[in-house]
Order: sequence, then structure tokens, then C-alpha cells
Amino acid sequence: MTEEIMIFRNEDISGLVTEIPEGHKHLRITLVLKDGRKMTFQEATIAGIVRSYIDVKTHPLSTRTVLTAEKTDKRKDGYAEWQLLEKEKI
Repeated sequence: MTEEIMIFRNEDISGLVTEIPEGHKHLRITLVLKDGRKMTFQEATIAGIVRSYIDVKTHPLSTRTVLTAEKTDKRKDGYAEWQLLEKEKI
């Protein structure tokens, strides 16, 4: 089986919407592609992306961070049941 990798360049994106939808408490980000497709990410997903980005970008030796989705029973109030947790750091 071949692994499909999707790479989005700035020129592939027509817009980005960041909002807290009516009736919700948490942020959502919708990426709008020029071909009309939309991808919406929940706040917990964006938080994981931001954490890993900052780690690799600011750490003097880190070149890679891998986060793995895990269901957590013990979590703070308002946090998602599924979290992206650091499993590998290179």
C-alpha cells in the first residue's frame, strides 16, 4: 500500500477562517482550498500542531516531533477526550 502525502502550498489555499462557532466554546480553523475543498480542525488539533511546530522551530537540536492520538480518561475540564501526545522526538 502506498502512503499518500498531501502537501498544501500557499498558492493552493484561498483562505483560512479562525473562529469560535456560535454555541461552541472552542476554536475551529477552516482551511479553504482553491479547488473548493474545506478542512476544519478542532482546537485540540491546532494546539498539537502549534506545540510541535514551536518545539522543532525553537529547539536548537530538535528536527522532528511525532504526536500520537490517544484517548484520555483523566483530563482537565473542557479538554478533548482525544489528545495528540508526544511520543517521539528527534
